[in-house]
Amino acid sequence: MDKLEDMASVYEFDPITGNIPATKVEITVSLCVLYTQGVETKQWREFGRTEVIDNTLNPDFVRKYILDYFFEEKQNLRFDLYDVDSKSPDLSKHDFLGQMFCTLGEIVGSPGSRLEKPLGLSCPLSFLHRGIPGKKCGTIILSAEELGNCRDSATMQFCANKLDKKDFFGKSDPFMVFYRSNEDGTFTICHKTEVVKNTLNPVWQSFTIPVRALCNGDYDRTIKVEVYDWDRDGSHDFIGEFTTSYRELARGQSQFNVYEVLRRKRHGHHHIIPRVTLLSFSVESECTFLDYIKGGTQINFTVAIDFTASNGNPSQSTSLHYMNPYQLNAYAMALKAVGEIIQDYDSDKMFPALGFGAKLPPDGRVSHEFPLNGNMENPYCNGIQGILEAYHQSLKTVQLYGPTNFAPVVNHVARYAAAVQDGSQYFVLLIITDGVISDMAQTKEAIVNGAKLPMSIIIVGVGQAEFDAMVELDGDDIRISSRGKLAERDIVQFVPFRDYMDRTGNHVLSMARLAKDVLAEIPDQFISYMKSRGIKPNPAPPPYTPPGHTHHHTQI
Repeated sequence: MDKLEDMASVYEFDPITGNIPATKVEITVSLCVLYTQGVETKQWREFGRTEVIDNTLNPDFVRKYILDYFFEEKQNLRFDLYDVDSKSPDLSKHDFLGQMFCTLGEIVGSPGSRLEKPLGLSCPLSFLHRGIPGKKCGTIILSAEELGNCRDSATMQFCANKLDKKDFFGKSDPFMVFYRSNEDGTFTICHKTEVVKNTLNPVWQSFTIPVRALCNGDYDRTIKVEVYDWDRDGSHDFIGEFTTSYRELARGQSQFNVYEVLRRKRHGHHHIIPRVTLLSFSVESECTFLDYIKGGTQINFTVAIDFTASNGNPSQSTSLHYMNPYQLNAYAMALKAVGEIIQDYDSDKMFPALGFGAKLPPDGRVSHEFPLNGNMENPYCNGIQGILEAYHQSLKTVQLYGPTNFAPVVNHVARYAAAVQDGSQYFVLLIITDGVISDMAQTKEAIVNGAKLPMSIIIVGVGQAEFDAMVELDGDDIRISSRGKLAERDIVQFVPFRDYMDRTGNHVLSMARLAKDVLAEIPDQFISYMKSRGIKPNPAPPPYTPPGHTHHHTQI
Protein backbone atom coordinates (compact mmCIF):
# COMPACT_ATOMS: atom_id res chain seq x y z
CA MET A 1 0.00 0.00 0.00
CA ASP A 2 3.03 2.33 0.16
CA LYS A 3 2.59 3.72 -3.33
CA LEU A 4 -1.03 4.70 -2.64
CA GLU A 5 0.04 7.94 -1.00
CA ASP A 6 1.52 9.17 -4.27
CA MET A 7 -1.51 8.51 -6.40
CA ALA A 8 -4.09 11.25 -6.93
CA SER A 9 -6.91 8.83 -7.64
CA VAL A 10 -10.34 10.22 -8.41
CA TYR A 11 -13.42 8.51 -7.01
CA GLU A 12 -16.62 9.45 -8.80
CA PHE A 13 -20.01 9.57 -7.11
CA ASP A 14 -23.64 10.55 -7.68
CA PRO A 15 -25.59 11.73 -4.17
CA ILE A 16 -29.71 12.81 -5.07
CA THR A 17 -32.18 15.12 -3.68
CA GLY A 18 -35.94 14.91 -3.92
CA ASN A 19 -38.88 16.04 -1.81
CA ILE A 20 -41.07 13.45 -0.03
CA PRO A 21 -42.21 15.29 2.67
CA ALA A 22 -38.48 15.52 3.23
CA THR A 23 -36.56 16.12 0.05
CA LYS A 24 -34.82 12.87 -1.12
CA VAL A 25 -31.09 13.11 -2.09
CA GLU A 26 -29.29 10.32 -4.19
CA ILE A 27 -25.49 9.67 -3.93
CA THR A 28 -23.49 7.35 -6.64
CA VAL A 29 -13.82 2.88 -4.43
CA SER A 30 -12.90 -0.66 -5.31
CA LEU A 31 -15.74 -0.11 -2.66
CA CYS A 32 -17.19 2.97 -1.00
CA VAL A 33 -19.30 2.72 2.17
CA LEU A 34 -21.54 5.60 3.23
CA TYR A 35 -22.30 6.25 6.91
CA THR A 36 -24.84 8.72 8.27
CA GLN A 37 -24.68 10.21 11.77
CA GLY A 38 -27.65 10.34 14.14
CA VAL A 39 -28.58 13.98 14.80
CA GLU A 40 -29.06 13.42 18.53
CA THR A 41 -27.07 10.25 19.24
CA LYS A 42 -24.01 11.19 17.09
CA GLN A 43 -23.68 7.46 16.34
CA TRP A 44 -22.43 6.55 12.86
CA ARG A 45 -24.62 4.02 11.07
CA GLU A 46 -23.84 2.28 7.79
CA PHE A 47 -26.28 3.59 5.16
CA GLY A 48 -25.15 1.68 2.09
CA ARG A 49 -22.31 0.34 -0.06
CA THR A 50 -21.51 0.85 -3.71
CA GLU A 51 -20.86 -2.03 -6.06
CA VAL A 52 -17.29 -3.40 -6.13
CA ILE A 53 -15.17 -2.20 -9.06
CA ASP A 54 -12.01 -4.22 -9.71
CA ASN A 55 -8.52 -3.09 -10.60
CA THR A 56 -8.84 0.60 -11.32
CA LEU A 57 -7.33 3.71 -9.77
CA ASN A 58 -10.27 5.83 -10.95
CA PRO A 59 -13.48 3.92 -10.18
CA ASP A 60 -16.71 5.56 -11.33
CA PHE A 61 -19.60 4.15 -9.32
CA VAL A 62 -23.05 3.59 -10.72
CA ARG A 63 -24.96 2.72 -7.55
CA LYS A 64 -26.66 5.74 -6.05
CA TYR A 65 -27.73 6.43 -2.47
CA ILE A 66 -31.15 8.01 -1.85
CA LEU A 67 -31.20 10.18 1.26
CA ASP A 68 -33.80 12.47 2.81
CA TYR A 69 -32.51 16.05 2.54
CA PHE A 70 -33.44 18.70 5.12
CA PHE A 71 -32.12 22.23 4.64
CA GLU A 72 -32.63 22.88 8.35
CA GLU A 73 -30.51 19.98 9.62
CA LYS A 74 -26.78 19.42 9.73
CA GLN A 75 -26.63 15.99 8.08
CA ASN A 76 -23.15 14.56 8.66
CA LEU A 77 -21.89 11.97 6.19
CA ARG A 78 -18.79 9.78 6.18
CA PHE A 79 -17.39 7.94 3.16
CA ASP A 80 -14.98 5.05 3.81
CA LEU A 81 -13.06 3.60 0.87
CA TYR A 82 -11.75 0.07 0.68
CA ASP A 83 -9.71 -2.13 -1.60
CA VAL A 84 -11.73 -5.36 -1.59
CA ASP A 85 -9.64 -8.53 -1.24
CA SER A 86 -12.35 -11.19 -0.98
CA LYS A 87 -16.09 -11.79 -1.09
CA SER A 88 -16.41 -11.25 2.67
CA PRO A 89 -18.97 -8.62 3.80
CA ASP A 90 -16.78 -7.98 6.87
CA LEU A 91 -15.04 -4.65 6.18
CA SER A 92 -12.16 -5.47 8.56
CA LYS A 93 -11.11 -8.18 6.08
CA HIS A 94 -10.39 -5.55 3.37
CA ASP A 95 -7.73 -2.85 2.99
CA PHE A 96 -8.92 0.54 4.23
CA LEU A 97 -7.84 3.26 1.77
CA GLY A 98 -9.09 6.45 3.39
CA GLN A 99 -12.17 8.40 4.32
CA MET A 100 -13.86 11.73 3.87
CA PHE A 101 -16.32 13.63 6.06
CA CYS A 102 -18.79 16.24 4.83
CA THR A 103 -22.39 17.35 5.28
CA LEU A 104 -25.17 16.78 2.77
CA GLY A 105 -25.59 20.57 2.75
CA GLU A 106 -21.96 20.94 1.65
CA ILE A 107 -22.57 18.73 -1.40
CA VAL A 108 -25.86 20.44 -2.29
CA GLY A 109 -24.40 23.93 -1.67
CA SER A 110 -21.32 23.38 -3.86
CA PRO A 111 -21.31 24.79 -7.42
CA GLY A 112 -23.56 22.53 -9.51
CA SER A 113 -24.18 20.49 -6.32
CA ARG A 114 -20.82 18.81 -6.97
CA LEU A 115 -18.23 18.53 -4.22
CA GLU A 116 -14.63 17.43 -4.72
CA LYS A 117 -12.58 16.69 -1.59
CA PRO A 118 -9.27 15.01 -0.83
CA LEU A 119 -9.39 11.73 1.06
CA GLY A 120 -7.73 11.52 4.41
CA LEU A 121 -6.45 8.42 6.17
CA SER A 122 -8.30 8.18 9.46
CA CYS A 123 -6.06 8.63 12.49
CA PRO A 124 -6.42 5.20 14.13
CA LEU A 125 -5.69 3.41 10.88
CA SER A 126 -3.00 5.61 9.39
CA PHE A 127 -0.17 3.84 11.20
CA LEU A 128 -1.37 0.54 9.77
CA HIS A 129 -1.22 1.99 6.30
CA ARG A 130 2.03 3.84 6.88
CA GLY A 131 0.23 7.06 6.04
CA ILE A 132 2.59 9.97 5.50
CA PRO A 133 1.22 13.31 6.73
CA GLY A 134 0.64 15.75 3.89
CA LYS A 135 0.68 13.03 1.24
CA LYS A 136 -2.33 12.93 -1.05
CA CYS A 137 -4.24 9.68 -1.13
CA GLY A 138 -6.88 10.50 -3.67
CA THR A 139 -9.92 12.64 -4.30
CA ILE A 140 -13.58 11.82 -3.94
CA ILE A 141 -16.18 13.53 -6.10
CA LEU A 142 -19.78 13.64 -4.88
CA SER A 143 -22.72 14.99 -6.81
CA ALA A 144 -26.33 15.43 -5.69
CA GLU A 145 -29.47 15.66 -7.71
CA GLU A 146 -33.09 15.93 -6.75
CA LEU A 147 -35.50 13.10 -7.42
CA GLY A 148 -37.91 14.24 -10.10
CA ASN A 149 -41.31 12.94 -8.98
CA CYS A 150 -41.11 15.01 -5.82
CA ARG A 151 -41.66 18.40 -7.34
CA ASP A 152 -45.04 18.21 -9.11
CA SER A 153 -47.99 20.25 -7.90
CA ALA A 154 -51.55 19.33 -8.83
CA THR A 155 -54.33 21.90 -9.29
CA MET A 156 -57.90 20.62 -9.12
CA GLN A 157 -61.48 21.79 -8.68
CA PHE A 158 -64.54 19.92 -7.40
CA CYS A 159 -68.28 20.46 -7.23
CA ALA A 160 -71.02 18.44 -5.53
CA ASN A 161 -74.73 17.99 -5.97
CA LYS A 162 -77.67 16.76 -3.95
CA LEU A 163 -75.87 16.94 -0.60
CA ASP A 164 -77.87 16.04 2.52
CA LYS A 165 -80.07 18.74 4.01
CA LYS A 166 -78.39 19.07 7.37
CA ASP A 167 -79.77 22.37 8.56
CA PHE A 168 -83.23 23.17 9.84
CA PHE A 169 -83.78 25.50 6.91
CA GLY A 170 -82.94 22.83 4.33
CA LYS A 171 -79.53 24.06 3.13
CA SER A 172 -75.97 23.08 4.03
CA ASP A 173 -72.63 24.89 4.38
CA PRO A 174 -70.42 22.16 2.89
CA PHE A 175 -66.64 21.76 2.88
CA MET A 176 -64.30 18.85 2.11
CA VAL A 177 -61.26 17.46 3.92
CA PHE A 178 -58.59 15.49 2.01
CA TYR A 179 -56.37 12.86 3.67
CA ARG A 180 -53.36 10.94 2.36
CA SER A 181 -52.87 7.40 3.60
CA ASN A 182 -49.66 6.45 5.40
CA GLU A 183 -47.63 3.23 5.20
CA ASP A 184 -49.18 2.02 8.46
CA GLY A 185 -52.78 2.43 7.29
CA THR A 186 -53.42 5.69 9.18
CA PHE A 187 -54.50 8.92 7.44
CA THR A 188 -52.95 12.40 7.57
CA ILE A 189 -54.93 15.53 6.68
CA CYS A 190 -53.41 17.30 3.69
CA HIS A 191 -56.03 19.81 2.48
CA LYS A 192 -59.27 21.44 3.59
CA THR A 193 -61.47 23.33 1.13
CA GLU A 194 -63.23 26.55 1.98
CA VAL A 195 -66.84 26.45 3.23
CA VAL A 196 -69.46 27.23 0.58
CA LYS A 197 -72.38 28.79 2.42
CA ASN A 198 -76.05 27.88 2.10
CA THR A 199 -76.17 25.39 -0.79
CA LEU A 200 -76.73 21.70 -1.55
CA ASN A 201 -74.83 22.02 -4.87
CA PRO A 202 -71.51 23.67 -4.01
CA VAL A 203 -68.72 24.56 -6.44
CA TRP A 204 -65.46 24.85 -4.50
CA GLN A 205 -62.57 27.03 -5.60
CA SER A 206 -59.71 25.28 -7.36
CA PHE A 207 -56.69 24.56 -5.15
CA THR A 208 -53.05 23.59 -5.69
CA ILE A 209 -51.25 21.00 -3.58
CA PRO A 210 -47.81 19.36 -3.87
CA VAL A 211 -48.18 15.79 -5.16
CA ARG A 212 -45.96 14.56 -2.32
CA ALA A 213 -48.43 16.01 0.21
CA LEU A 214 -51.34 14.32 -1.55
CA CYS A 215 -49.88 10.82 -1.96
CA ASN A 216 -46.20 10.84 -0.90
CA GLY A 217 -45.20 10.30 -4.52
CA ASP A 218 -47.12 6.98 -4.71
CA TYR A 219 -49.75 7.44 -7.43
CA ASP A 220 -51.82 4.42 -6.39
CA ARG A 221 -52.01 5.24 -2.68
CA THR A 222 -55.52 5.82 -1.30
CA ILE A 223 -56.70 9.40 -0.92
CA LYS A 224 -59.70 9.73 1.39
CA VAL A 225 -62.10 12.68 1.13
CA GLU A 226 -64.68 13.53 3.81
CA VAL A 227 -67.56 15.94 3.24
CA TYR A 228 -68.93 18.00 6.14
CA ASP A 229 -71.61 20.56 6.85
CA TRP A 230 -69.98 23.47 8.67
CA ASP A 231 -71.35 24.57 12.05
CA ARG A 232 -70.37 27.76 13.84
CA ASP A 233 -69.74 25.90 17.12
CA GLY A 234 -67.20 23.57 15.49
CA SER A 235 -69.38 20.43 15.72
CA HIS A 236 -69.47 19.98 11.93
CA ASP A 237 -71.94 17.37 10.67
CA PHE A 238 -70.49 14.48 8.72
CA ILE A 239 -72.23 14.15 5.32
CA GLY A 240 -70.18 11.27 3.90
CA GLU A 241 -66.90 10.21 2.30
CA PHE A 242 -65.31 8.70 -0.78
CA THR A 243 -61.87 7.42 -1.74
CA THR A 244 -59.73 7.95 -4.84
CA SER A 245 -56.05 7.99 -5.83
CA TYR A 246 -53.72 10.38 -7.60
CA ARG A 247 -53.74 8.11 -10.66
CA GLU A 248 -57.57 8.28 -10.84
CA LEU A 249 -57.67 12.04 -10.34
CA ALA A 250 -55.02 12.53 -13.04
CA ARG A 251 -57.51 11.18 -15.63
CA GLY A 252 -59.21 14.56 -15.29
CA GLN A 253 -62.90 15.30 -15.81
CA SER A 254 -64.58 12.04 -16.86
CA GLN A 255 -67.15 9.48 -15.70
CA PHE A 256 -64.34 7.91 -13.62
CA ASN A 257 -64.13 11.02 -11.49
CA VAL A 258 -67.73 11.26 -10.29
CA TYR A 259 -67.87 9.92 -6.72
CA GLU A 260 -70.79 8.76 -4.63
CA VAL A 261 -70.57 10.26 -1.16
CA LEU A 262 -71.37 7.46 1.27
CA ARG A 263 -71.89 7.48 5.01
CA ARG A 264 -69.74 4.99 6.93
CA LYS A 265 -72.86 3.32 8.37
CA ARG A 266 -75.91 3.28 6.16
CA HIS A 267 -79.10 3.91 8.13
CA GLY A 268 -82.06 2.86 5.97
CA HIS A 269 -81.96 3.76 2.27
CA HIS A 270 -81.07 7.06 0.70
CA HIS A 271 -83.16 7.57 -2.41
CA ILE A 272 -80.75 10.31 -3.50
CA ILE A 273 -77.03 9.64 -3.20
CA PRO A 274 -74.97 12.84 -3.13
CA ARG A 275 -72.13 13.01 -5.65
CA VAL A 276 -68.84 14.89 -5.85
CA THR A 277 -67.49 15.58 -9.34
CA LEU A 278 -63.97 16.53 -10.40
CA LEU A 279 -64.34 19.56 -12.69
CA SER A 280 -60.70 20.01 -13.68
CA PHE A 281 -57.23 18.64 -12.98
CA SER A 282 -53.78 19.80 -14.08
CA VAL A 283 -50.25 19.19 -12.90
CA GLU A 284 -47.12 21.26 -13.22
CA SER A 285 -43.55 20.85 -12.10
CA GLU A 286 -42.55 23.30 -9.38
CA CYS A 287 -39.05 24.70 -9.09
CA THR A 288 -37.57 23.65 -5.76
CA PHE A 289 -35.14 25.30 -3.37
CA LEU A 290 -32.46 22.88 -4.56
CA ASP A 291 -32.96 23.86 -8.22
CA TYR A 292 -31.94 27.41 -7.33
CA ILE A 293 -29.01 26.32 -5.13
CA LYS A 294 -27.76 24.02 -7.90
CA GLY A 295 -28.15 26.88 -10.38
CA GLY A 296 -25.75 28.94 -8.30
CA THR A 297 -27.92 31.08 -5.99
CA GLN A 298 -25.84 32.02 -2.94
CA ILE A 299 -27.28 32.44 0.55
CA ASN A 300 -25.66 35.35 2.37
CA PHE A 301 -25.72 35.10 6.15
CA THR A 302 -25.54 38.18 8.42
CA VAL A 303 -25.70 38.10 12.20
CA ALA A 304 -26.78 40.95 14.50
CA ILE A 305 -26.21 40.73 18.26
CA ASP A 306 -28.01 42.67 21.01
CA PHE A 307 -25.53 44.65 23.15
CA THR A 308 -28.10 46.44 25.33
CA ALA A 309 -27.62 46.85 29.08
CA SER A 310 -30.63 44.65 29.91
CA ASN A 311 -28.40 41.63 29.07
CA GLY A 312 -26.44 42.27 32.30
CA ASN A 313 -22.77 43.05 32.91
CA PRO A 314 -20.70 40.60 30.77
CA SER A 315 -18.18 40.14 33.59
CA GLN A 316 -20.85 38.65 35.88
CA SER A 317 -22.07 35.06 35.59
CA THR A 318 -25.74 36.16 35.60
CA SER A 319 -25.22 38.09 32.32
CA LEU A 320 -26.52 36.63 29.06
CA HIS A 321 -23.19 37.80 27.59
CA TYR A 322 -21.07 36.15 30.31
CA MET A 323 -17.91 34.58 28.89
CA ASN A 324 -17.74 31.25 30.69
CA PRO A 325 -14.37 29.69 29.80
CA TYR A 326 -15.96 26.22 29.90
CA GLN A 327 -19.12 26.65 27.86
CA LEU A 328 -20.65 28.91 25.21
CA ASN A 329 -23.26 31.44 26.37
CA ALA A 330 -26.75 31.52 24.81
CA TYR A 331 -25.73 34.10 22.18
CA ALA A 332 -22.77 32.00 21.02
CA MET A 333 -24.80 28.76 21.05
CA ALA A 334 -27.63 30.22 18.97
CA LEU A 335 -25.14 31.69 16.49
CA LYS A 336 -23.29 28.39 16.16
CA ALA A 337 -26.44 26.25 15.79
CA VAL A 338 -27.83 28.35 12.93
CA GLY A 339 -24.56 29.45 11.34
CA GLU A 340 -23.09 25.98 10.98
CA ILE A 341 -25.95 25.00 8.69
CA ILE A 342 -26.26 28.19 6.63
CA GLN A 343 -22.52 28.39 5.97
CA ASP A 344 -22.73 25.38 3.63
CA TYR A 345 -24.70 27.53 1.14
CA ASP A 346 -22.27 30.49 1.08
CA SER A 347 -19.20 29.84 -1.06
CA ASP A 348 -16.77 32.37 0.44
CA LYS A 349 -17.76 31.75 4.10
CA MET A 350 -17.27 35.47 4.86
CA PHE A 351 -20.11 36.77 7.02
CA PRO A 352 -20.94 40.35 8.09
CA ALA A 353 -21.43 40.47 11.87
CA LEU A 354 -23.08 43.49 13.52
CA GLY A 355 -23.94 44.63 17.01
CA PHE A 356 -26.62 47.07 18.20
CA GLY A 357 -27.43 49.02 21.37
CA ALA A 358 -23.87 49.74 22.63
CA LYS A 359 -21.64 52.77 23.28
CA LEU A 360 -18.54 52.58 21.13
CA PRO A 361 -14.99 53.74 21.88
CA PRO A 362 -13.40 56.23 21.79
CA ASP A 363 -16.20 58.82 22.23
CA GLY A 364 -19.01 56.67 23.67
CA ARG A 365 -21.49 57.30 20.85
CA VAL A 366 -24.43 54.84 20.76
CA SER A 367 -24.65 52.65 17.64
CA HIS A 368 -27.36 50.33 16.36
CA GLU A 369 -25.33 48.78 13.53
CA PHE A 370 -21.64 48.53 14.41
CA PRO A 371 -19.26 45.87 13.00
CA LEU A 372 -18.19 43.34 15.62
CA ASN A 373 -14.67 43.31 14.14
CA GLY A 374 -14.41 47.12 14.49
CA ASN A 375 -13.94 47.63 10.74
CA MET A 376 -16.68 49.84 9.26
CA GLU A 377 -15.32 49.34 5.72
CA ASN A 378 -15.19 45.55 6.00
CA PRO A 379 -17.52 44.02 8.63
CA TYR A 380 -16.93 40.49 7.27
CA CYS A 381 -15.72 37.70 9.56
CA ASN A 382 -14.11 34.48 8.36
CA GLY A 383 -16.53 31.62 9.07
CA ILE A 384 -18.62 31.03 12.18
CA GLN A 385 -15.44 30.85 14.27
CA GLY A 386 -14.47 34.32 13.02
CA ILE A 387 -17.83 35.73 14.13
CA LEU A 388 -17.47 34.16 17.60
CA GLU A 389 -13.97 35.64 17.99
CA ALA A 390 -15.16 39.12 16.88
CA TYR A 391 -18.12 38.85 19.29
CA HIS A 392 -15.82 37.98 22.23
CA GLN A 393 -13.45 40.80 21.29
CA SER A 394 -16.20 43.43 21.01
CA LEU A 395 -17.57 42.53 24.46
CA LYS A 396 -14.21 43.72 25.84
CA THR A 397 -14.27 47.07 24.01
CA VAL A 398 -17.88 48.34 23.87
CA GLN A 399 -20.18 49.39 26.70
CA LEU A 400 -23.64 47.76 26.83
CA TYR A 401 -26.27 50.48 26.62
CA GLY A 402 -29.58 50.90 24.73
CA PRO A 403 -32.26 51.27 23.51
CA THR A 404 -33.05 48.02 21.61
CA ASN A 405 -33.54 49.11 18.00
CA PHE A 406 -33.90 46.40 15.32
CA ALA A 407 -34.75 48.61 12.32
CA PRO A 408 -31.13 49.74 11.58
CA VAL A 409 -29.81 46.15 11.16
CA VAL A 410 -32.89 45.07 9.18
CA ASN A 411 -32.43 48.07 6.87
CA HIS A 412 -28.67 47.36 6.66
CA VAL A 413 -29.33 43.90 5.17
CA ALA A 414 -32.24 45.24 3.08
CA ARG A 415 -29.85 47.69 1.35
CA TYR A 416 -27.68 44.78 0.21
CA ALA A 417 -30.71 42.68 -0.78
CA ALA A 418 -32.19 45.59 -2.78
CA ALA A 419 -29.00 45.71 -4.87
CA VAL A 420 -29.35 42.09 -6.14
CA GLN A 421 -32.93 41.17 -6.98
CA ASP A 422 -32.12 38.90 -9.93
CA GLY A 423 -32.27 35.66 -7.90
CA SER A 424 -28.49 35.18 -7.74
CA GLN A 425 -28.39 35.94 -4.01
CA TYR A 426 -30.68 35.56 -1.00
CA PHE A 427 -30.01 37.15 2.39
CA VAL A 428 -30.68 35.68 5.83
CA LEU A 429 -30.35 37.94 8.89
CA LEU A 430 -30.05 36.28 12.30
CA ILE A 431 -30.93 38.67 15.16
CA ILE A 432 -30.11 37.38 18.65
CA THR A 433 -31.73 39.50 21.36
CA ASP A 434 -32.92 39.54 24.94
CA GLY A 435 -36.17 40.73 23.48
CA VAL A 436 -37.42 44.07 24.76
CA ILE A 437 -37.74 46.07 21.53
CA SER A 438 -37.84 49.90 21.54
CA ASP A 439 -38.57 50.73 17.88
CA MET A 440 -41.53 48.47 17.06
CA ALA A 441 -43.13 50.81 14.49
CA GLN A 442 -39.85 51.38 12.60
CA THR A 443 -39.04 47.64 12.71
CA LYS A 444 -42.46 46.74 11.31
CA GLU A 445 -41.95 49.21 8.49
CA ALA A 446 -38.47 47.77 7.80
CA ILE A 447 -39.91 44.22 7.70
CA VAL A 448 -42.80 45.19 5.39
CA ASN A 449 -40.22 46.76 3.03
CA GLY A 450 -37.92 43.74 3.42
CA ALA A 451 -40.75 41.37 2.45
CA LYS A 452 -40.42 42.71 -1.13
CA LEU A 453 -36.72 41.78 -1.18
CA PRO A 454 -34.74 38.50 -1.34
CA MET A 455 -34.33 38.24 2.42
CA SER A 456 -35.51 36.38 5.54
CA ILE A 457 -35.09 37.28 9.21
CA ILE A 458 -34.54 34.81 12.06
CA ILE A 459 -34.95 36.11 15.61
CA VAL A 460 -33.68 34.04 18.54
CA GLY A 461 -34.80 35.40 21.91
CA VAL A 462 -32.43 34.65 24.81
CA GLY A 463 -33.14 35.12 28.52
CA GLN A 464 -36.37 35.13 30.47
CA ALA A 465 -38.16 38.22 29.09
CA GLU A 466 -41.69 38.19 27.69
CA PHE A 467 -41.33 37.90 23.93
CA ASP A 468 -44.82 39.08 22.92
CA ALA A 469 -43.40 41.65 20.50
CA MET A 470 -41.23 39.00 18.81
CA VAL A 471 -44.26 36.72 18.35
CA GLU A 472 -46.06 39.64 16.71
CA LEU A 473 -43.13 40.23 14.34
CA ASP A 474 -43.12 36.52 13.44
CA GLY A 475 -46.48 37.06 11.73
CA ASP A 476 -47.47 33.38 11.61
CA ASP A 477 -50.94 34.07 13.02
CA ILE A 478 -51.49 37.64 11.85
CA ARG A 479 -49.48 38.94 8.88
CA ILE A 480 -47.43 41.97 9.91
CA SER A 481 -48.42 45.41 8.58
CA SER A 482 -47.13 48.96 8.68
CA ARG A 483 -49.07 52.14 7.84
CA GLY A 484 -51.93 50.04 6.53
CA LYS A 485 -49.64 48.01 4.19
CA LEU A 486 -49.51 44.25 4.71
CA ALA A 487 -46.17 42.48 4.27
CA GLU A 488 -46.40 40.69 0.90
CA ARG A 489 -44.82 37.56 2.38
CA ASP A 490 -43.95 36.20 5.82
CA ILE A 491 -40.18 36.65 6.23
CA VAL A 492 -39.70 36.46 10.02
CA GLN A 493 -39.23 33.34 12.15
CA PHE A 494 -38.93 33.71 15.95
CA VAL A 495 -37.97 31.12 18.56
CA PRO A 496 -37.25 31.56 22.30
CA PHE A 497 -33.92 29.95 23.20
CA ARG A 498 -35.21 28.86 26.63
CA ASP A 499 -37.51 26.32 24.95
CA TYR A 500 -34.36 24.33 24.10
CA MET A 501 -32.80 24.42 27.58
CA ASP A 502 -33.22 21.96 30.43
CA ARG A 503 -34.96 22.95 33.71
CA THR A 504 -31.76 24.33 35.27
CA GLY A 505 -31.24 26.63 32.29
CA ASN A 506 -27.60 25.53 32.10
CA HIS A 507 -27.72 22.92 29.35
CA VAL A 508 -29.10 22.95 25.86
CA LEU A 509 -31.26 19.91 25.25
CA SER A 510 -30.88 20.01 21.50
CA MET A 511 -28.88 22.40 19.33
CA ALA A 512 -30.07 20.38 16.33
CA ARG A 513 -33.75 20.99 17.16
CA LEU A 514 -33.11 24.71 17.65
CA ALA A 515 -31.48 24.94 14.21
CA LYS A 516 -34.28 22.87 12.68
CA ASP A 517 -37.04 25.08 14.12
CA VAL A 518 -35.46 28.40 13.09
CA LEU A 519 -34.42 27.31 9.61
CA ALA A 520 -37.40 25.15 8.60
CA GLU A 521 -39.30 28.05 6.98
CA ILE A 522 -36.36 29.45 4.96
CA PRO A 523 -36.76 27.27 1.81
CA ASP A 524 -40.47 28.18 1.49
CA GLN A 525 -39.75 31.88 2.12
CA PHE A 526 -36.98 31.70 -0.49
CA ILE A 527 -39.30 30.04 -3.04
CA SER A 528 -42.11 32.54 -2.34
CA TYR A 529 -39.75 35.41 -3.28
CA MET A 530 -38.52 33.72 -6.47
CA LYS A 531 -42.08 32.84 -7.56
CA SER A 532 -43.44 36.31 -6.81
CA ARG A 533 -40.73 37.78 -9.07
CA GLY A 534 -41.06 35.14 -11.78
CA ILE A 535 -37.40 34.14 -11.33
CA LYS A 536 -36.52 30.69 -12.68
CA PRO A 537 -33.39 28.83 -11.52
CA ASN A 538 -30.30 28.96 -13.73
CA PRO A 539 -29.42 25.67 -15.39
CA ALA A 540 -26.84 23.80 -13.36
CA PRO A 541 -23.30 23.88 -14.78
CA PRO A 542 -22.38 20.75 -16.77
CA PRO A 543 -20.65 17.96 -14.82
CA TYR A 544 -16.90 18.36 -14.71
CA THR A 545 -14.62 15.54 -15.88
CA PRO A 546 -11.06 15.69 -14.52
CA PRO A 547 -8.33 15.81 -17.20
CA GLY A 548 -7.46 12.33 -18.43
CA HIS A 549 -10.50 10.83 -16.69
CA THR A 550 -13.40 9.39 -18.64
CA HIS A 551 -16.83 8.56 -17.30
CA HIS A 552 -18.11 5.00 -17.56
CA HIS A 553 -21.73 5.29 -16.46
CA THR A 554 -23.77 2.18 -17.04
CA GLN A 555 -27.40 2.79 -17.93
CA ILE A 556 -29.71 0.25 -16.29
